[in-house]
Amino acid sequence: MDGRMADTLPPAIGIIGGSGLYEIEGFEQPEELEITTPFGPPSDKLVGGVLAGRRVYFLPRHGRGHRILPTELPHRANLWALRSLGVRHVIAVTAVGSLRAEYHPRDVLLPDQFFDRTSRRAEHTFFGRGIVAHVAFADPLSAGLRALLKQAAAEQGARVHDGGTYVCMDGPAFSTRAESNAHRQLGFDVIGMTNLPEAKLAREAEMALATLAMITDFDCWKTDEEHVTAEAVMGHVQANAAMAKAILACVIPRIPKDAGWPEHRSLDGSLMTPRQLWPESTTQELRPLLERFLEG
Repeated sequence: MDGRMADTLPPAIGIIGGSGLYEIEGFEQPEELEITTPFGPPSDKLVGGVLAGRRVYFLPRHGRGHRILPTELPHRANLWALRSLGVRHVIAVTAVGSLRAEYHPRDVLLPDQFFDRTSRRAEHTFFGRGIVAHVAFADPLSAGLRALLKQAAAEQGARVHDGGTYVCMDGPAFSTRAESNAHRQLGFDVIGMTNLPEAKLAREAEMALATLAMITDFDCWKTDEEHVTAEAVMGHVQANAAMAKAILACVIPRIPKDAGWPEHRSLDGSLMTPRQLWPESTTQELRPLLERFLEG
């Protein structure tokens, strides 16, 4: 598989989330795609097809059957695979815990900020190996795509919260109560284990990414609620999945057919290493990201 579908549709849309998200009414011409990347295999085969006249690729973040821990996720392979397929807009559907009394399980939150508590940050960049880049990340999520998601979520009857800070931890254990209370004191809104690396890599790959955070539980700070458990979380995940699919079906036809947002040129002014010093091996590994700098 060379990473490209032979059609004339506009730039593709990527969806990262649960393995059943592609089961959306109107999704046509589905095919499984096995992508080879310089960073190893993605989490699983991608499912590509056409929805509302748009090329869409679905990637099950944890693999089918939920087989991969958060700290085992091949984020670079996942985002490289999407970019190699011509994806320029990415929606990351993710389960999160609430750190606010007013944000309830089965609500939708659209974060606009992150706080990084992860430990494997060297794996959260495509660069290195002779090419240095520092992308701007003050506003880590696409405002344009988030606005479209807000409208679609409201139209589908979701209780939606626009904006907030997602604190990203390693896991796989949930927080201690001391950690949960500290996160609240720092002003964070939701907590999860997966989305920040995706946002960093999407920015480096010049893809506009927004997060559809589906709240599954109150984190353990809330002592009048049962402790968060995997069983309780999965019950809300299943309920949230139907809402997520409805929002995706609504928003996909509205995503612009061009790549004209600021995120789509995020490498302008970010590449520090002069072109003539780029190692050939690294240049070829990163060709899907750097193609426009290699023209002529």
